[in-house]
Amino acid sequence: MGRRNSTSVPGFILMGLTDSTETQLVLSMLFLLIYLITVLGNTGMILIIRLDPQLHTPMYFFLTHLSFLDLSYSSVFTPKTLQNLLTFTKSISFLGCLTQMFFFVLLGGTECFLLSSMACDRYVAICSPLHYPVIMSTGLCSALLTGSYVICFIESTVNVVCISRLHFCKSNIIQHFFCDTFPILALSCSDTYEVEFIVYICAGSTLVLSLLTISGSYLSILSTILKINSTAGKKKAFSTCASHLLGVAIFYSTMIFTYLKPKTSYSLGKDQVASVFYTIVIPMLNPLIYSLRNKEVKSAIVRIMQKRKGCRPLISQVC
Repeated sequence: MGRRNSTSVPGFILMGLTDSTETQLVLSMLFLLIYLITVLGNTGMILIIRLDPQLHTPMYFFLTHLSFLDLSYSSVFTPKTLQNLLTFTKSISFLGCLTQMFFFVLLGGTECFLLSSMACDRYVAICSPLHYPVIMSTGLCSALLTGSYVICFIESTVNVVCISRLHFCKSNIIQHFFCDTFPILALSCSDTYEVEFIVYICAGSTLVLSLLTISGSYLSILSTILKINSTAGKKKAFSTCASHLLGVAIFYSTMIFTYLKPKTSYSLGKDQVASVFYTIVIPMLNPLIYSLRNKEVKSAIVRIMQKRKGCRPLISQVC
């Protein structure tokens, strides 16, 4: 308990991705463009789902919150990363670092559970279509979403409290572009075995539980699809979950590569590239995946545009 105030560093220095001024300028422009697309894409996805009544279904309820998570996730890291790339001020306060880490664990973990909830939704829709409205009720969807936030809030609080009690005396330079767990643990001169164990339990249980749920759902979905006689029926059933499956594959591959491995195998270059992908790039890709590969979303966009065009003559008549 006495370690709470034992840290000897007021803040940290984020070394970022590169020391080259030219590369920093190129990365800052690229990340700014990605962030703008992320904000527009996810905000647009939320508005489309809200404005079109035909998308007020459990799947799009989860997709709305996935867009919200991606928007929040990107906003936790990208502005600070852009500041570090464009200015000489690369410092972050101890409290700011812990806050960034808190939201990183909270939002990342919640996205894992949200993706598994979407997999369950697809399982019920394909394997038990007649009972779908009853099973995937508003109450169940809200309970799944609330449970995801509560579990990950507890996990992120535990992680941050444990790390805040460590003693930092080696250095205050973080070899990363944001406050990730392992680069910070590497700076501690305390025994980090217990903290590492807790981090692995929290992160591992979240990833494994959500992956088992997704795997079980899609194995059942595949079994059901193979029993369909018509090729058109199989194609239609598969198309309903293709976007989600692609999003899951991209998200989990980078997360597993980065976190489900021993601390001794941490590689600065490889892990930073993977971190850029899941903190900055994936939040931009998700709205593109779920809109460009989704006929229902495309149809909703057309309906909304037609409504807007239909309203213009009425507005001109009133004026």
